[in-house]
Amino acid sequence: MTTPTTMQAVVLQSFGEPMMLTDVARPSAGPGQVLVRIEASGVNPLDTKIAAGKADHARTVLPAILGIDMAGVVEAVGGGVAGFQPGDEVYGMSGGIAGVQGSLAQYAAVDAELLAHKPKTMSMREAAALPLVFITAWEGLVDRAQVGHGAKVLVHGGAGGVGHIAVQIARAFGAEVYATGEASQRATIEGYGATAIDFRANTVEDYVDRYTAGDGFDIVYDTVGGATLDASFRAARLYGGHVVSCLGWGTHALAPLSFRAATYSGVFTLLPLIRGKGRAAHGAIMREATRLVEAGKIKVRLDPTRYTLGDVTAAHRDLIDGKADGKLVISVA
Repeated sequence: MTTPTTMQAVVLQSFGEPMMLTDVARPSAGPGQVLVRIEASGVNPLDTKIAAGKADHARTVLPAILGIDMAGVVEAVGGGVAGFQPGDEVYGMSGGIAGVQGSLAQYAAVDAELLAHKPKTMSMREAAALPLVFITAWEGLVDRAQVGHGAKVLVHGGAGGVGHIAVQIARAFGAEVYATGEASQRATIEGYGATAIDFRANTVEDYVDRYTAGDGFDIVYDTVGGATLDASFRAARLYGGHVVSCLGWGTHALAPLSFRAATYSGVFTLLPLIRGKGRAAHGAIMREATRLVEAGKIKVRLDPTRYTLGDVTAAHRDLIDGKADGKLVISVA
């Protein structure tokens, strides 16, 4: 049987312009890579910002095939790759930035270090929704803040993509978890095991007094940015609290943090894809994700709407317009 030389992919030619479904050359697995037949591609807010030309930090090279998250089946294995073989179901945060081909295509040659075996208990759509948000949550809570049993953890944006996974990771490590959100999100937040805090009805001082007797939280994970990061500095525990943010944009006064003798870490999940260094850490984190998912400790909130490669523009628009009820996923196969 002759191997096809082309595949379908969604290509971004110019920022701010519609992406086009077209035929492109099909890649092959080079040294250290596996060729993945992609079955599902996760959609993240960053994808929409890249497409609009509002994400310089992603260092996108045009023309580009976007799509940061993927799940699929190994088609072929390149030289020097151990641990994967054709037929394996895999997932990971595999590209879509810095000139690395993304997952809005039928196939991708992926650095094997970025991948892990997909949880047996997850569908391809669920698995494709998980990598970016899980890695971002894990790097903040585990790698930076070293969350542990009994820690009091506050997650800002507990019903969001990174937030709902951060709540579950903290719970899996035995932490006592609180999460801010809208009043309408209370059931969702509590469903993941956190105490819900209506940020509109409570000041920082209100919930710090109520839940920590004024001392503050051991770990505060900000997934919102802006004024919420400033609020995080006031919520950290006196003498040793730690604030983590995956959206540390803008200018912020550090005095409130310093006055509490607390510390801060930033999370920039894209760095291994951009720099080409540290990629094995992402694969290791995804193996932890598989372990926790199969143990029943992590569930991903998935929007039920079905999109195909021809619907990418509509999926981006729905995400921007706030119509998504959970993570959006493109079915590729």
